[in-house]
Amino acid sequence: MDNSEKNQAARKKLTREEMNAIVAKAKRSQEDKIKGYREKSLSIHPWICARCGMEFTLKNLHLLTVHHRDHDHDNNPADGSNWENLCVYCHDNEHRRYTDHLQGEMPDSGAAKSESVTHRPFAALADLLKKK
Repeated sequence: MDNSEKNQAARKKLTREEMNAIVAKAKRSQEDKIKGYREKSLSIHPWICARCGMEFTLKNLHLLTVHHRDHDHDNNPADGSNWENLCVYCHDNEHRRYTDHLQGEMPDSGAAKSESVTHRPFAALADLLKKK
């Protein structure tokens, strides 16, 4: 029996409760990780969105998120240099822009992508104006 067969056999032996426990443990671990760097960022940086300037208080602090500037959630330096506090709206906007960039949907340097045009609706307009 090779390693992949042993792994498959080990997976088949897990009960649903054991699998649920593993998933719950992974979720708790991820939540603890996020909570750790969020609390640290909130203690280092002001409670202001770095993009739109919205100010936060304890009442609305849940709307302030921590954004990883390099988009690497495992890069969490103690000095907070890879974090910026963004409101949920600016954070969503930043991630949308980043995914658009990765997918190549963002135009280069603000210029629209040129496409070849086959239909020229005003091609004969100059001739019509000359006749009058």
